[in-house]
Amino acid sequence: MDPCTTCPANFQEYQKRFPEMFDAYREAARRARTAGPLDEKTTHLVQLAAAVGIRSEGAVHSHARRALDAGAAPDELFHVVNLMVSTVGFPAAAAAFSWIRDVLENR
Repeated sequence: MDPCTTCPANFQEYQKRFPEMFDAYREAARRARTAGPLDEKTTHLVQLAAAVGIRSEGAVHSHARRALDAGAAPDELFHVVNLMVSTVGFPAAAAAFSWIRDVLENR
């Protein structure tokens, strides 16, 4: 697969060191997104919620960017975070809120 030139540097380094694993990872992600009825925007919003749940700043950044690229509005991203408060707690949601703001400020 093509190099991920928009991915974080660490991700790009992984791709260079392990191209076959990276290709398999990207193909598995593509298949998962297209295996069901959810559209691309919705799949990234779901993955954003999961990223908030595991407190992964990188994944929150990635899925926020990708959801925006797929047509999500900033308010939809923040709504996902708000929905997660009762599941993961306010501190994790507040962190995710700031990570989404990072993405929006850099667009």
